Amino acid sequence: MSNRTAPRLHASACPHDCPSTCALEVEVLDERRIGRIRGAADNSYTAGVICAKVARYAERVHHPDRLTQPLRRTGPKGSGQFAPIPWDEALDIVADQFLEAERRHGPETVWPYYYAGTMGLVQRDGINRLRHARRWSGFFATICTNPAWAGWLAGAGKLAGADPREMATSDLVVIWGTNAVSTQVNVMTHAIRARKERGAKIAVVDVYRTPTMEQADIPLLIRPGSDGALACAVMHVLFRDGLADRAYLASHADDPAGLEAHLASRTPEWAEAITGLPAAEIEAFARLVGRTPRSYFRLGYGFTRSRNGAVNMHAASCIPVVSGAWKVEGGGAFHSNSGIYGWNKTLIEGLDLRDPTVRMLDQSRIGPILEGDPEALAGGPPVTALLIQNTNPVTVAPDQARVRRGFARDDLFVCVHEQFMTETARMADIVLPATMFLEHDDLYQAGGNQHILLGPKLVDPPGDCRPNHAVIGELARRLGSDSHPGFAMTERELIDATLRASGHGTLEALEAARFLDVQPDFETAHFVKGFRWPDGKFRLKPDWPTVPYAAPSTFGPVDTMPTFPDHWAVTEEADDEHPFRLVTAPARNFLNSSFTETPTSTGRERRPSLMLHPEDAAALGIADGDRVEAANRRGAVLLHARLFDGVRRGVVIAESIWPNAAHDGGRGINSLTGADPVAPFGGAAFHDSHVRVRKADAAA
Repeated sequence: MSNRTAPRLHASACPHDCPSTCALEVEVLDERRIGRIRGAADNSYTAGVICAKVARYAERVHHPDRLTQPLRRTGPKGSGQFAPIPWDEALDIVADQFLEAERRHGPETVWPYYYAGTMGLVQRDGINRLRHARRWSGFFATICTNPAWAGWLAGAGKLAGADPREMATSDLVVIWGTNAVSTQVNVMTHAIRARKERGAKIAVVDVYRTPTMEQADIPLLIRPGSDGALACAVMHVLFRDGLADRAYLASHADDPAGLEAHLASRTPEWAEAITGLPAAEIEAFARLVGRTPRSYFRLGYGFTRSRNGAVNMHAASCIPVVSGAWKVEGGGAFHSNSGIYGWNKTLIEGLDLRDPTVRMLDQSRIGPILEGDPEALAGGPPVTALLIQNTNPVTVAPDQARVRRGFARDDLFVCVHEQFMTETARMADIVLPATMFLEHDDLYQAGGNQHILLGPKLVDPPGDCRPNHAVIGELARRLGSDSHPGFAMTERELIDATLRASGHGTLEALEAARFLDVQPDFETAHFVKGFRWPDGKFRLKPDWPTVPYAAPSTFGPVDTMPTFPDHWAVTEEADDEHPFRLVTAPARNFLNSSFTETPTSTGRERRPSLMLHPEDAAALGIADGDRVEAANRRGAVLLHARLFDGVRRGVVIAESIWPNAAHDGGRGINSLTGADPVAPFGGAAFHDSHVRVRKADAAA
């Protein structure tokens, strides 16, 4: 008879950079081991469904290659030569190096660099408390959301929208610019429910035939960066054919007459020349939108990772305003609910210590910053010390050649707090072992739905792994900057105090409930009484520099942004030397650079590949599986060809982010992407690069 006890189920929340923020049930086998993870069936958004990579999270938690002790570099940068040292010695070195850097160049020479390896409010954002206490350089987060959020805010004025669960009550679900099957599977849960229960149609707009598009009733395959043209042509048809809701426009929009006049020349034929989508398909889709009051537009991030991304998001968000779909349940639009929570994060982030005169440095421009570009440094001192948590810029940041040169500087001290020996950790002077989400307490908000969730500590970490919060507190003490009360509080105390200060109850109540539904009522979510502007009018004609986005300044060619929705031709278009447009889309089994270390995920993704149309491949003498080179002025990358007729000719797709080292030659896909800022408030144009493609000297 076995002595093994049955697994205990415990509630948690997925910590990863995904809008779903799934409510989880975790099998806890003992104080150090977990089993299977599944979605919480009683959470109305997760509805029992999670992605396969998180379901097998035990493979990651118990991975033999996890970092479990502090390390000090003993060889050249990037050599991977490290020796174990005690925690106290490691933290003393880090503190001494930061103090020495401050002495030489002033406090702004230290740059805390972090992002969304965990989305927990305590473990992710607590680094800012130390930054504010020391007056180190600020971190302007641009790598993911800025073009999307700016485009949405340009019209609606608030980052909120129709309850995403309303997709299940819709008659037409339009999934625009997101591969939900691979990146946020819960969108499909509710969309498919509408199809099964109501006979709803699912339309998918994307630049290649994704697994999501394969499930569509109406696939709309367009060229990269042409979403604004499609949106304009749809609205042209709505006005032309009497399908625009003129009464709703009069009460809820700022300049419908100006928009109609502007769109008079934006015909489906005009859009066909830009998008590659036949005019007849545009006409049919537009008429379906106009004749289906319950049309729900689920707008993603992918189509905004382009130099015209903010304009494209705004254009797409205008469609349900013109059609009047906002008026009914199951209609309207949604991008993110990040604006509904109203957090008071003073204790977590030390906001009462913040000095607004301290410079903010652009996350996406880490390459130019580390290379000493004066404009990227905002006129301040060089960055000579980095504290990195929750991100892997040596793999994921754009313009990789510059990033890697910057990290190779001998005068740059780098401390990385990580779970695995990532390519960024390999460039560090000190590497500290970090906990995973089941090994510490944290608080989460969803972007793609409306839940606040608790992620409690369920198991003990391996070895000497420590949470971000503990490391920040220890460094603050060594630096003499630990007087702020947030440093002395435990994670649970910070969670409780933040919930109370934000009007969301207590830790005890959240722990008992497991998650909290804070979805605004229909009237609020559908902007029935007006959009979030003084006059209540949706901005069809936005004033881009004054969009309510928390940015230190505007970025990019703001002055040339179009007045009304349009195709803004500022993308990196194909030319004679670079005849292909490259999109670096997410892979189903990775999440940015997370899960690239787990054998099941890497086995399913196989190897870095480049999807290209068979006719393009034939013209280049490339066969399926051949080793190919994609190149532009920023660099060259080796991949393996995958012939695929689900793209427009002249478009190539690289799903990943594989580590640089997984590519022959050691150069990853972000060697080809640019770090020039996207208007109006920065961002990285990951899906907007031109390249040339050729067969490499050797084949697979």
